[in-house]
Amino acid sequence: MSDLARSATPAEHKPPGVPGRRERDSDGFPSDDRTPTLWHRCMDRDIGIVPLPVFVVLAALIAALAATGHITGELAVVIGIMVVFAFALAEIGKRVPVLRSVGGAAIFVTLVPSWLAHQGWIPKAAVESIGGFFTDTKVLSLFIAFVIVGSIMSMDRTVLVRGFARIFVPLLAGSVVALVVGTAVGTATGLGFKHTVFFVVVPIMAGGVGEGAIPLTIGYAGVLGAAQGELLARVLPAIFVGNLTAVLLAGLLSQVCRRRPDLTGNGRLDAGEGPDLLEAAESGPGERTSVTAQQVAAAGITAVTLYLAGVLAHSLLGWPAPVVMLVLAVILKVAHGVTPRLQYGSRFVYDFCLAAMAFPMLFTFSATQTPWETLVEGFSPAPLVTCVLTVCAMVGTGFLVARKVGLHPAETALVTATHSGMGGAGDIAILTAADRMRLMPFAQIATRIGGGITVTLALVAAHTFGL
Repeated sequence: MSDLARSATPAEHKPPGVPGRRERDSDGFPSDDRTPTLWHRCMDRDIGIVPLPVFVVLAALIAALAATGHITGELAVVIGIMVVFAFALAEIGKRVPVLRSVGGAAIFVTLVPSWLAHQGWIPKAAVESIGGFFTDTKVLSLFIAFVIVGSIMSMDRTVLVRGFARIFVPLLAGSVVALVVGTAVGTATGLGFKHTVFFVVVPIMAGGVGEGAIPLTIGYAGVLGAAQGELLARVLPAIFVGNLTAVLLAGLLSQVCRRRPDLTGNGRLDAGEGPDLLEAAESGPGERTSVTAQQVAAAGITAVTLYLAGVLAHSLLGWPAPVVMLVLAVILKVAHGVTPRLQYGSRFVYDFCLAAMAFPMLFTFSATQTPWETLVEGFSPAPLVTCVLTVCAMVGTGFLVARKVGLHPAETALVTATHSGMGGAGDIAILTAADRMRLMPFAQIATRIGGGITVTLALVAAHTFGL
């Protein structure tokens, strides 16, 4: 019987001997009074992905295991440690003034664990437990496969192809000018040519941490024979500073557009009179909302298959596995090789990885693989100046080139700015600062495809010319 039917049942139809009894629905709420109890309100409040009461109990259990010396490498223990620390730090980052507006959660989860481990504030047994799991299982490779392949295959093909064609010129011009300016500034300030290119300028344009910096440093580690964690620590400051600079420029651009409305399309990229690309995409058939377990499994195994193809290419030809995987995913998508069920499943896999796996992966990598001293060195004055001028050159070039290709200057500059953002979180921060969230599909192209191309070219150059 439905809730509506139960609420309409006359009092005389209630079972005898239970006067005034209030029936409850399947969730335990009274059918005629859906006001949740304090317990239900707490259970509906999450720390990351974990209900608040469950998080408190989980944190207490991890603390008890650490106090009694029972931290082991068992998978459940490892997951508990990663979840408690990662999502607690993310919640703090979301609430720090100013920082929360520029991707504070990701910044906190990526930087703070390295410092906590350096200070000894994370139990040594916990660091060893998650570090052993991280190294032995190579779970990071699986995470990257799901994120990269899922992100590409879940994109709307029309927006992917036509959108990239529309922003290709300003994106390319901005990237080239940023490379020239950033390299010149970094070399002039004493960073060195190769260091500036590979560890400052390229990371800014790599597409964030999970989809850019980590695959990039995996390739660097193969070239140098060095520890990936140390290499990641060297590129992270550039990513964070580049993202912050892009957010500030987006806010400034929004203020300029209020005084010069002729520079903006108010969220519309195309300066022509015809329908905008996004309007055409939005007028198409709606996206399916229900996803089956079969679709998710199919998408996941497809991602694993493409990654293994990359592993084989690396073993036989020496090509970086993440790059091969990315290229195969793009070819599959552009060639109509992705059916709707795979697209829906890929979207679920991608969203699940970002929601449930991204912060734990970043926490573990920071706590176990990233030296704090190397991170600190990356925030010295010379790299900071180089990062700021690199992003300014990129955004300014996009702004100036826009009208040459029939686009609005402000919107084009914003899409170009997302190429220097911190992945998806950076895209949100940049577009929110300018109140242009409608540009998110184009931002995703600049971040994912633009970042993937940057990583690919950088690794090819690293293999060819060395680091």
